[in-house]
Amino acid sequence: MVYVMNFFAAGSALIVYRKLFIGVFFAFLLIVSGLLFMVPGVHAQDIFTTDKLITVDIGKQKLFAWEGGKVVHETKVSTGMKLTPTVKGSFKIYLKKALADMRGPSPYKNIYPSGYYHLKNVPHQMYFYQGYAIHGAYWHNNFGRVASHGCVNVPLASAEWLFNWANVGTQVVVF
Repeated sequence: MVYVMNFFAAGSALIVYRKLFIGVFFAFLLIVSGLLFMVPGVHAQDIFTTDKLITVDIGKQKLFAWEGGKVVHETKVSTGMKLTPTVKGSFKIYLKKALADMRGPSPYKNIYPSGYYHLKNVPHQMYFYQGYAIHGAYWHNNFGRVASHGCVNVPLASAEWLFNWANVGTQVVVF
């Protein structure tokens, strides 16, 4: 039990009384749990690494490439739409493909009436988790807005630069 101690002077006597105040108790629990389990927002200025690192900020729709503790490349991206969000977390590039078709199911029947998308010759694919990849996108120019089925769509010039710069094993952090 948490008790709130209230002190006040009444004449020459100091009167001390205890009062259980449930609202304060729950507020205390929320504050403590928030401090113990709060994950602070990640900002570019908070990141330091000497290794190569790719960060994807879904809120800002931006990708940053880091090396030697500095941003060496920055670009707008298009991450996953509402029904097909981009996975968040810390991953490593496990497969690179210079050029390959990409296909999969789509809940967006207005865009893909068959229920599937099939994009031919998608350039500079770097897979970081299951079927999620950072890759070039030639079929749209809506970078800075969500537009994908979960992958991280990158302008063609940036996709080529990233593909040549990053190795299999490069860390990718999506937040």
